[in-house]
Amino acid sequence: MEAQIKVFFLLGLIVFFVSILGVHRVDGAGECGKSTTPDNEAFKLAPCASAGQNENASVSQSCCAQIKTLGQNPSCLCAVMLSNVAKMSGVDPKVAITIPKRCNLANRPVGYKCGPYTLP
Repeated sequence: MEAQIKVFFLLGLIVFFVSILGVHRVDGAGECGKSTTPDNEAFKLAPCASAGQNENASVSQSCCAQIKTLGQNPSCLCAVMLSNVAKMSGVDPKVAITIPKRCNLANRPVGYKCGPYTLP
């Protein structure tokens, strides 16, 4: 009986200290932020489909515009290029990571490590 009282006392103390210190819950955001996922963002790159499959294919202006926007967040761009949607659409990550360079984007994240790939 005395052991149970000690356990309840300790639990009460823990609850008390936790409530005083405050437990801060962090709403995790993924690579692309709280409001979207890499798979959702991948759908926006539909104009890049052929450029992501064939490194000799021309890259459209609409593709480059989307890449420029995503390139502002390199971790999101990387997650999109490696996403399930990209894989299912036949995108080759080795080719996809060359798109920012093929778009001649001056502020592209050169050298950013994207899984086993590095953005040129």
